Amino acid sequence: MYGITLASALLLADELVAAVAVAAFGVLVGWPFSVLATAPLVVYALFFGKFWKVFLAGAITSICTILMSLLVDHYFYGQWKFSILNLVIYNVAGGGDSSLYGVEGFFFYLKNALLNFNFAIVFALMLPVMMLLSRRSSDKQLFCAISPIYLWLLFMSLQPHKEERFIYPVYPLICLASAAAIERIPDLVSKVSRAYDPESLLLKLSKLVRPLAMALILVLSYSRTTSLLQGYSAPMHVYRQLSSLENTSSTGSTVCIGSEWHRFPSSFFLPSSSYKVSWVDDGFRGLLPFPFNSTAGGTRVAPAYFNNQNQASSGQFLTEEENCSLLVELALKRSGQAFRGENATTWEAVAERSFLDNQKSPPLYRAFFIPWLWENKNTFGVYRLSRKR
Repeated sequence: MYGITLASALLLADELVAAVAVAAFGVLVGWPFSVLATAPLVVYALFFGKFWKVFLAGAITSICTILMSLLVDHYFYGQWKFSILNLVIYNVAGGGDSSLYGVEGFFFYLKNALLNFNFAIVFALMLPVMMLLSRRSSDKQLFCAISPIYLWLLFMSLQPHKEERFIYPVYPLICLASAAAIERIPDLVSKVSRAYDPESLLLKLSKLVRPLAMALILVLSYSRTTSLLQGYSAPMHVYRQLSSLENTSSTGSTVCIGSEWHRFPSSFFLPSSSYKVSWVDDGFRGLLPFPFNSTAGGTRVAPAYFNNQNQASSGQFLTEEENCSLLVELALKRSGQAFRGENATTWEAVAERSFLDNQKSPPLYRAFFIPWLWENKNTFGVYRLSRKR
């Protein structure tokens, strides 16, 4: 995302050699698949820039980055590996089944963009049409800069497994395209209505639309952000409480997590090395992280409990749940569901925070924070950290 943003800025500044160098570095270090998002920029630079300078900038940057990758890989893996290539081969030719982690329909990213960008994504999608109707001399560069939005959205929408983070590379470009569309509203109005007189009422009104559009986008964006923070930030607040707990066990504390494995933020939230995380079996059949094992060779050995199909390993779950000293779980108000932490004879709650139940809350009220209505229209569960009595 940062590489594409900087490369696009350099493209618009007509610094084509630097743009290609940055794009190559960003793709190789950041995410090889994002090469599709940089392809229009590279093609434009080769055609409209000084070909050999552009080509050498991309080639030299790529070679240096690949050499750096090979050296780092050799240091950590103890043998010559090319992890960038391995990543591509694994995911394209012989990868695991990513559908284990969920599949979504074709319009998932479009709906997601409407939620997170509201009218900004609408303006971004309208920009190519607006550029056709109100042409400018700089449109060639601008269209090249924003074209990855449409290529990337289409490509990622065709993949069965979808995650919002996969769209991050073009997030800033959506903002760029939206800003460009809003900025040229008066041009479009004057072109369509033939109102070229700068003093005409229609043109003055069209200029007023720009700050109003920005205000609407900002208000909806703040409302969306507030809803996300209020509704889903419970895990971060609950895990923070671990550092305030006194560890009285000589063998350390085991933090047990079941169906909430995907919201575990990081082992850095554990207050000391005497704490460890263990997964309890709640029915998930995908491969989950194991603790780093330095005694088995660290990064230089591929552990036997990993597999290239993302299938659950027999050793990833804690078999004896009585060894759990702490428990993190989300208790939702669902009929017929029992939660371990609700057994008051075994567990006592040490930290709780409300968590929005998206399945039982109306789409509009859970998506955007509307004061009073947000609290009253939505349904909430409890995100809980419990300690064994």
